[in-house]
Amino acid sequence: MKIVTFNIRCDYNQDEDNNFCFRKPLILEKLRQEEPDVICFQEVLPHVAGWLKETLKEYYVIGCGRMEDLEGEQVSIAYRKNRINLIQMETYWLSETPYVPGSRYADQSICPRVCTEAVLEEYATKQVFRVVNTHLDHEGPEAREKGLLQIMNKLEKTLLFPEAPVIITGDMNAEPDSPEMAAVRKSPYKDMVEGVGITYHGYMRAEPPCCIDYILAKGFVCESMEKWTEQKDGVFLSDHYPVCAVLRAEG
Repeated sequence: MKIVTFNIRCDYNQDEDNNFCFRKPLILEKLRQEEPDVICFQEVLPHVAGWLKETLKEYYVIGCGRMEDLEGEQVSIAYRKNRINLIQMETYWLSETPYVPGSRYADQSICPRVCTEAVLEEYATKQVFRVVNTHLDHEGPEAREKGLLQIMNKLEKTLLFPEAPVIITGDMNAEPDSPEMAAVRKSPYKDMVEGVGITYHGYMRAEPPCCIDYILAKGFVCESMEKWTEQKDGVFLSDHYPVCAVLRAEG
């Protein structure tokens, strides 16, 4: 299966030549060229979610906004209609009260952080697997650490297909060697895109580039991985490079 994590960048019309309206054709061209099985998006505002659902006709797109009223940014999962079957979908918040919409940890930014979790089945192989897509806090390292631990602890207690392979994707806002990612380094989850290099480039502006986008997996082998660095006349796919991995279930 081809899996992509893609921070699509919040569209507040703030990026001049890289505003979302100018990036749309490049995004659509790349997705149609690559035909990934599952795309895990971050920073999806409601109107961008609408565009994805309307435009990516080969996919179902699931997820909801992170705020109390379910508006705001989504961490959407898109999966190919003719290749993948949805068994279960769940949304929860990274907080002490994960099923209270809009909740958050006390030591994070004002932004709630949410997970979209889906149990999926690949039609061709009958392989059942779980995908968790998230976007960790941009300000609080303690909140990032708590969020990752919350995700992994929840996965350990799952009742539906507890032995199914798992993929965790997202913008973790933390470098691979950071204290926040220590929980992953000690876990059975492997970084399927280890060594991919810089993933956040900020359109090559003043902010320092860094490696903060991940495809973590348990029960999968990575056959290949790459980041999508396409640009056209200075227009990028996003301020992050989308990262792609082709995974095969172990055994």
